[in-house]
Amino acid sequence: QFQLVESGGGLVQPGGSLRLSCTASGFTLDSYAIGWFRQAPGKEREGVSCISSIDGITNYADSVKGRFTISRDNAKNTVYLQLNSLKPEDTAIYYCAADLPPPIPTLQARCFLTPRPYDFWGQGTQVTVSS
Repeated sequence: QFQLVESGGGLVQPGGSLRLSCTASGFTLDSYAIGWFRQAPGKEREGVSCISSIDGITNYADSVKGRFTISRDNAKNTVYLQLNSLKPEDTAIYYCAADLPPPIPTLQARCFLTPRPYDFWGQGTQVTVSS
């Protein structure tokens, strides 16, 4: 059974940090591009960051550039999202998602901040930034 599980969310004060993890079971992540998305109450799901399946190409939403960092550890079958300098507006449920690109290097070295190409989704982890 293919499954993605997020962890690492919680309550943090403004300016604080968290590290989110996205771990796969039932399949290996190394062939997949991984995206992190978030959804706040009353808002649409938005792409936060992603990392390609090869070459480590990363993308970030403008709202998180310089504060969030995505990385992957294929040996642990896990992708991380480091959240620094957190703001109240970062409060949301954070989801990871996996996209299996065609076996063409130019397509494998890409990732997207839109939900459409992603095949598998986790259940989400809550991040709350509040004093």
